[in-house]
Amino acid sequence: MTQINFKQKININRPYGEQGAEQSWQTIEYALESDRGRIINAPSLRRLQQKTQVFPLERNAEVRSRLTHSLEVQQNGRYLVQTIFKKLAHCAGDYGLAGGQQAITSLVEMACLMHDIGNPPFGHFGEQVISDWFTAYLTDDNHWPKFDRPESEKLKQTMHRDLSHFEGNAQAIRLTARLERMNLTYAQTAAVLKYSRSNAEKPDHELDYLHKKAGYYLSEQKFVNDMWQAVSVTPGHRYPFTYLMEAADDIAYCLADIEDAVEKGIMPLNYLIELILIAFHTQGGDTDKDFLGPQTDQPMSLRAVLDKAYLDSQQVSINSNQSFFIKIRVPIIHYLVNHAANQFVKHIEAIYHGRYNQALLEDGSEAHRLLKTFKHVGIHHVYCHNEVQRLELQGQQIISGILNHNAPLLNLSVDDFQSLLKPGKLSAQRLLINRMDPNHLKAYQLAMQEVDANHDLWDFYHRCRLLQDHISAMTDHSAYDEYRLLQVSD
Repeated sequence: MTQINFKQKININRPYGEQGAEQSWQTIEYALESDRGRIINAPSLRRLQQKTQVFPLERNAEVRSRLTHSLEVQQNGRYLVQTIFKKLAHCAGDYGLAGGQQAITSLVEMACLMHDIGNPPFGHFGEQVISDWFTAYLTDDNHWPKFDRPESEKLKQTMHRDLSHFEGNAQAIRLTARLERMNLTYAQTAAVLKYSRSNAEKPDHELDYLHKKAGYYLSEQKFVNDMWQAVSVTPGHRYPFTYLMEAADDIAYCLADIEDAVEKGIMPLNYLIELILIAFHTQGGDTDKDFLGPQTDQPMSLRAVLDKAYLDSQQVSINSNQSFFIKIRVPIIHYLVNHAANQFVKHIEAIYHGRYNQALLEDGSEAHRLLKTFKHVGIHHVYCHNEVQRLELQGQQIISGILNHNAPLLNLSVDDFQSLLKPGKLSAQRLLINRMDPNHLKAYQLAMQEVDANHDLWDFYHRCRLLQDHISAMTDHSAYDEYRLLQVSD
């Protein structure tokens, strides 16, 4: 086994500021505490309170928003780190972890809290709508600037791929590095980067899971390269603590979506129990096998957990649905966290080097089967529900409509667009620019200052990014309001 020292992976230098900080656990904790404050006070985090988890434009506060989901992921991440340190209690020093539990807990917690900050309004469907709109728009060569140099064609194709695949994960990296300039430690940002390639790179077949999506954009390539070097990760590999953030997210959403469906009256509890048992059996599971619960307690079967939770919940006079989910959440989360922690310890060398090519909970185990069961119920009985699909259709109209209204900004010449960024006579285009976040406009200007070749191509690329930044920063309700305003102005 090669030498493993996790402490060397926690680089607390920042992109903007003095480098070479002392790497003691005390200074690491201090730096990560500063990260915690920056993240909690970030505008992108506050916006999550009005971004959907599953049900767009939801006004029932009992149903999860992206923010409440992220708080649940944060708690799971905290529990995961605590469990791993218990399992490594007698050998933590062998891995450079002795004395580091508080620092690593904070690192993972904050990665969990901010993992969705790049998501646009209307959730994953919103990501797809943005991608589809730009795919259609960029396919028309007339929308691109003209160029003579043959090498520019290759750059254009790379930009086309990059802009046609909007990813909330990649947008989160862009937010921290450019749009909000949180100036987080390299370690903190690295823990959020889930997929370790850009659209400029071809997926490595040996790392196909880690490369199944682009985790960052062409616009953040230099920042990510600097980050990889800072945290001693081979480019294309993954930062080790990202595996914990990912597992915490998997554990949170496996139950959350179906709980929200019950809260909204989409399905009654007794019907949900039947669906879960059928789905688990379909996945090859034994519904009467005892495996759920904390390692120290008497395990229970999935059927027993569900039946007991249902019977107990019927004895509760207030909020029986909540009682049911508390009763099943405890044994299920204990089991999944324990399994993920075991996988982390078992594959610690591959994880340390960032080459473990799968999620901690996607390993063909009972835990994996359980996750697939809840995902199956969500796909076939929640996400396809008429109310969800109706709201997604609204989201498609809203996002596409806003992009259509702002598309004229992409057709302007470089000089004409630059003139809009300065005080001047009001026009339709200037009114559109005035509705954008000034920080996004500054990010565009700073990005263009870094350009030394293919100026027109990069200008077009960064303008497209500006539109994506504009729409992705909106909440469900602010996007709806913006759409209505623009429609009335026609």
